[in-house]
Amino acid sequence: MNTLKGKTIVITGASKGIGRAVALQVAAAGANLALMARSEQELQDVKKMAAAHHGHCLVFAGDVADEAFVNNTMEATVKKFGRVDIVINNAGFGVFKPSEEISATEWDNVFATNVKGTFLVTNAAIPYMKKNKSGHIINIASDVAKRVFAGGSLYCASKYAQDAYSMAIRKELRPFNIKVSVVYSGLVDSSFHSDPEGHGSHNWWLKNEDMANAIIYMASQPAHVVIDELMIHPLAQEY
Repeated sequence: MNTLKGKTIVITGASKGIGRAVALQVAAAGANLALMARSEQELQDVKKMAAAHHGHCLVFAGDVADEAFVNNTMEATVKKFGRVDIVINNAGFGVFKPSEEISATEWDNVFATNVKGTFLVTNAAIPYMKKNKSGHIINIASDVAKRVFAGGSLYCASKYAQDAYSMAIRKELRPFNIKVSVVYSGLVDSSFHSDPEGHGSHNWWLKNEDMANAIIYMASQPAHVVIDELMIHPLAQEY
């Protein structure tokens, strides 16, 4: 993981769950961090924990679906650290109910975060990565980008869209030595679910640290190696 020392890493959805776990691990590896999430207080808490690991950290509270916020964040990150090496698009949420019960507003909000947010943050980083002729976009999708389930029409559709976007830009960016990877996760004991993190029903699920280990493994590969896709589940979960 010392290959991440001195790298500048942008993480969305960094205030809790998977994003926070990744942030703390890469801070310990000596990376520079730009953390994005909605909650200022939770971001400040992560920043304090990162500082305990001697990590250099900027925090930006806002909405990844807000183009001005995203662009200003990327500009401030590059101004501070000189470059952006890795973007981890982790921000996301879901609404789960029969399709006819989903409102147009719920549809728009899920797509705004899960798809538009990934698009905006990636687009903001691409010019800097092209200039450096290197970079890595890691999009945190879900195994439902490859399958569907009843009650998941909205969330599944958003993750299929995020995955299709990732596959297309992978072809666009490879000639510029920019990697694009997607992580497809199964059940993770995070704040994403209706039951709180640490709930007894999650005992056999993946932990946030398991996801962080997988993401960091992808990010730590040599320049000539790219892991395009990684599917990860708890052993007890059927796929």
